Amino acid sequence: MSAPLTEQATGRIEGQRPAIRLEAVSKIYGQGRTALLALDQVSLSVAPGEFVCLLGASGCGKSTLLSLVAGLDRATAGHIDADDSRVALMFQEPALFPWLTVSANVEMALRAKGVGKQERRDRAAEFLDIVHLGGFGKKRPHELSGGMRQRVALARALAQDADVLLMDEPFGALDAMTRDLLHDELERIWRERSLSVLFVTHNVREAVRLGDRVVLLSSRPGRVVEDFPVELQRPRRTDSGEVAELAGEITGRLRQEVLRHARQEEPA
Repeated sequence: MSAPLTEQATGRIEGQRPAIRLEAVSKIYGQGRTALLALDQVSLSVAPGEFVCLLGASGCGKSTLLSLVAGLDRATAGHIDADDSRVALMFQEPALFPWLTVSANVEMALRAKGVGKQERRDRAAEFLDIVHLGGFGKKRPHELSGGMRQRVALARALAQDADVLLMDEPFGALDAMTRDLLHDELERIWRERSLSVLFVTHNVREAVRLGDRVVLLSSRPGRVVEDFPVELQRPRRTDSGEVAELAGEITGRLRQEVLRHARQEEPA
């Protein structure tokens, strides 16, 4: 069953400062009659070491929310607190530089921090080992599969020495088997490095497979409408009965929200 939107349900644990906290955050694009309210009074927290999946219909503001947390855009209203966290954003596409080697792509994050050449190479090799791409540092992105390119993007995010990882549907374009393998890798890295993760997806089973909590956003404008704790034992499988059962409950709630929005959009 879903949990009420209490402080505990939104990741606020007494005595523990959240890794990320959004309080009544709204985002409006444009002005006047053409203004578009993308997010409306969103309050959400992610505790240190917590894996939170953000779920909602297309266009509900999930990616906008990540951009605000990452500092790529500014909220129209409300407050975002991630000052004590080092935040890295992983996009839907790997966004690798095709003219650079795999190692050099990972090194870009280290170069920006002023890390010396030899140390950059050594640390890039270390991060590639973490994502099981040791020995691929001299390859170019076009020589890798889609799943391998996403591993490089993950290594680059880790190279930013982040303790909060923002992930915007990073596995959406991959086949089911590759996605399942990367779920395992991501879960392993999350646990080993004690990361806080805010993971955007439109795949309900993926959200239940990965998350400690699944936070459901309404259709535009995005509002937090429900918070589902995932209390299933890890490791989980996407096709397991327990995952399917909770995913079915969440899907039903999501369908209600999509239908509610559709009825509001119907002409009078």
